[in-house]
Amino acid sequence: MADEIFPVRWEDNMVVMIDQTLLPGEYRELKTDSMEEVAEWIETMVVRGAPAIGVAAAYGMALAALSLADKSRDEFDVGLSKARDRLARTRPTAVNLFWALSRMTDFAESHPSTSPSELAKRLVKEADLIREQDYEMCRTIGRNGAELLPDEGGVLTHCNAGALATAGYGTAVGVLRAAWEMGKKIHVYSDETRPRLQGARLTCWELNRLGMPFTMITDNMSGHLMKQGRIVAAVTGADRVAANGDAANKIGTYMVAVMCKEHNIPFYIAAPLSTIDYNCPDGDSIPIEERDREEVLGIIPGGEVYTDIDVANPAFDVTPAKYIAAIITDKGVAYPPFTESLDKIRGNS
Repeated sequence: MADEIFPVRWEDNMVVMIDQTLLPGEYRELKTDSMEEVAEWIETMVVRGAPAIGVAAAYGMALAALSLADKSRDEFDVGLSKARDRLARTRPTAVNLFWALSRMTDFAESHPSTSPSELAKRLVKEADLIREQDYEMCRTIGRNGAELLPDEGGVLTHCNAGALATAGYGTAVGVLRAAWEMGKKIHVYSDETRPRLQGARLTCWELNRLGMPFTMITDNMSGHLMKQGRIVAAVTGADRVAANGDAANKIGTYMVAVMCKEHNIPFYIAAPLSTIDYNCPDGDSIPIEERDREEVLGIIPGGEVYTDIDVANPAFDVTPAKYIAAIITDKGVAYPPFTESLDKIRGNS
């Protein structure tokens, strides 16, 4: 079996990340002891994927805490709050970012009498715990979701929800991997996922390392393959799931879900409980990040000549709950109606 992939980790009081912007052509790890650099790496998608962003943000808070360890407690608290605000501005859609920041902030506030130097050490341990728990959650999601997949046939995934998008193992790819490891004869179809090509660059790189059977396709091929019977299920990750089951994921997911519905193919979301935003009533309340036009123009040969044309580049779309067959979490599988089943899962956590 291929070596496990850990996109974000802590080493010698530094954050170490795989630079995902260089894959698959080059594997490079970056190291930093700067919270600001962690924030910049989240913004520029050196690290991406909702759970991995959460882990990175937690470590960013830990770095900020270490830099404030020799300050007074009041100065420490003010500095940590500024770090939280800076990290919160990086990516608006992925709720795991805000979940992790709140967890780190709550931990600090729950230890009001602890010295800054000691609290900084404890915050490093808390960030490590977030990473370790995310990895175990992904393994559980994989086991829970593997049972839903067919014994054989093609399964489509969109974008990258593998080890690179999490602390390790993956959510959607974790489901595919767990099914394959238990002996199911599935064949993965990974679409390119324009404009940043995370499916082509990252998911295919992971599947190839694992030795899983897969085929890369362009984003506009999935409907044709569903009609031919070559795709019999689909599973993706999510960056935020509303309380009613509406799910935000990489742009293009909505089209995949609609095509699945048309062809009577189950469409599944795989995400940890931390991705479910119970304070968000529905998909209309989820903020959608708009990214730079150059991401779209950059994949067009000669695209730089389009200096005056309008370019839209929403990074995510929202799939209404009516198109989702089930939401696979680390606390169990939720089925429609999701308002009830997600609430029940929350109560079991």
